[in-house]
Amino acid sequence: MQTSEGRALEAEPPPGEHPGQPTGLHRGSNGSRQRPVEPLACRLRSIGFDDWPYPAFVAHRGAGLLAPENTLAAMRLGYDCGYRMFEFDVKLSCDGVLVLMHDDLVDRTTNGSGFVADASWAELAKLDAGAWHSPRFAGEPVPTLARVAAWLRANGCLANIEIKPSPGREAETGAAIAIEALALWHDADVPPLLSSFSEAALEAAQRVAPGLPRALLLSRLPDDWLQRCRALGCVALDANYRALDAETIERAHREGLRVLAYTINEPACAALLRKQGLDGVITDAVGSLGPTD
Repeated sequence: MQTSEGRALEAEPPPGEHPGQPTGLHRGSNGSRQRPVEPLACRLRSIGFDDWPYPAFVAHRGAGLLAPENTLAAMRLGYDCGYRMFEFDVKLSCDGVLVLMHDDLVDRTTNGSGFVADASWAELAKLDAGAWHSPRFAGEPVPTLARVAAWLRANGCLANIEIKPSPGREAETGAAIAIEALALWHDADVPPLLSSFSEAALEAAQRVAPGLPRALLLSRLPDDWLQRCRALGCVALDANYRALDAETIERAHREGLRVLAYTINEPACAALLRKQGLDGVITDAVGSLGPTD
């Protein structure tokens, strides 16, 4: 991987010399580090319909469009706007480190180029993840899940971790995120909510950490959306707001599922869906659509 200036990045430092380096990994047959897949005991609070601790408004990728997405700078800005829960995307580097990144390629949101899945943590750590947005954020690093978890917990904030696997790494990424989330939030009052469009990733998360709450992300609602949520042991449906109406929200509630919607940026739309029973509004409009609405 190279930066946009064409400078080759240095080799990865030894494990333990950078934040966010997971432990207890071994090399798989393709050279990537694999985590164990045995179910892990979960001592975290059990989340269900009648015990739903998450707020009604969630900041999308940290602070929507006001800051570089999936960075700590974005979360600090969202915090200043009154948000206390953040949705963000997590995927695996080639050497098994969990990092915040939405796209399969780093090109759009950093000064580098290439696939996240082909880059080591050492390479990703040297990228500028802020300058693409505006000069104010120049030099903002790509954060690890571990670093973000530390900031969230220190500031009393909650997490919606979207499992965003690179192609072909769905189960591996789902299991890795679930295992690390258990470790990072092991003594937290409220566990992170895991969500994904990838049913394979959610299934892997369910297998290794059945006690962590999960939500199935859907851009549209197929006829069997409820069966899919049930099969994955989900506590919530997380759907495109255009696919939701009062009847669907009511049905989900009858079946014991909470309902979240993305990405709602108009106050009138948020108010209507909230009136219809929507439990969570995921929004980019953190500066105009607030937790007090």
